[in-house]
Amino acid sequence: MLGGFVLKQAVFVMMNHYADYEGCYLTSYLNQTDQWLVKTASIAPEVTSLGGLQTTVDYQLADIPQDADLLVLIGGKSWALENQTLKSLLTKRLNQHQPVAAICGAVDYLARNGLLTGYRHTGNAQYLWQQDSAYTNPADFVATQAVADRNLVTANGTAALPFTNLVLKMVHFLPDQGVDKATALYSLGFYKYCQQYGNPFA
Repeated sequence: MLGGFVLKQAVFVMMNHYADYEGCYLTSYLNQTDQWLVKTASIAPEVTSLGGLQTTVDYQLADIPQDADLLVLIGGKSWALENQTLKSLLTKRLNQHQPVAAICGAVDYLARNGLLTGYRHTGNAQYLWQQDSAYTNPADFVATQAVADRNLVTANGTAALPFTNLVLKMVHFLPDQGVDKATALYSLGFYKYCQQYGNPFA
């Protein structure tokens, strides 16, 4: 709470060897406003990214607030796990239409646990889930960088910026046109952005 104003909270779930580059745009946009609070969670008190960044997390999975405004699952090399606490949390959030976003290996976790059922989605590669009996809706797979369907955004591991764009739209961070303009700075690059929108730093 800041001056009587309740901050919205985004919780980023990151396992050991998480892909630090997948959430960097999204955390930066959210954390630089006075409306959002960014927190981290995992199954261990500290995790290390693929780039060697050590992160002391704010929450263990069981301690994630049930009313968090956004839950983001960052990909990496450690999503081949069985964790009932996480599965139950995600099942409840999806059923209650609370925003969830997953990228890269985290989408594999959703697929293996039947959590993509009823949602259009994407991911690294659909063939990875062919042996997963809980993955029952292959017709809903879309071969594109990122997909938003109601309260779920999914993306492959090369889609950090499209992922950010769709997540920001899902939580109504700005009007859609404003989100497109904000993320265009990085998709177009500074000089092309200036030609189209003007100098953002002037």
